[in-house]
Amino acid sequence: MNTTARFGLAILGFILLAPASAQDTNDDEATAWLTVSQQWSANQKGGDDWVDEMLAADFMGWGVDSPAPRSKGSTRSWTRFNAQLGQMVQHELYPLSVIVHGDVAIAHYLYTSAYKNKDGEIEINNGRYTDVLVRTEDGWQFIAWHGGNDDE
Repeated sequence: MNTTARFGLAILGFILLAPASAQDTNDDEATAWLTVSQQWSANQKGGDDWVDEMLAADFMGWGVDSPAPRSKGSTRSWTRFNAQLGQMVQHELYPLSVIVHGDVAIAHYLYTSAYKNKDGEIEINNGRYTDVLVRTEDGWQFIAWHGGNDDE
């Protein structure tokens, strides 16, 4: 086989394989984003089961309302405490970008949420988050996040 034929076959192989790689990346991005969306929905439903299911064992997240990053255990504790004060009753997420690099996904997004306290008062918040997820045997899990209410 001459050089031109080999080059042509190499290009053809690249073209045929490239869509599969792009599709895999798009699937990973969509699945990672679905995990972010599911976490918000689980948080809105109440309870703290989502903490054990969705956060990696060595998770450390830093919300703007916290003086330092919080571990998985600390996040569970604060989730329980906040549930005593009220509950998120609505939210909407606005994805800006999801980047997958191997077994790590980074999601940047904005949000609007409505929180109803025990007195029945509703507070609307707007903010931003960056979530870092890792691929595990159980799917995507959060390893870190940073963000929160823009007013804080």
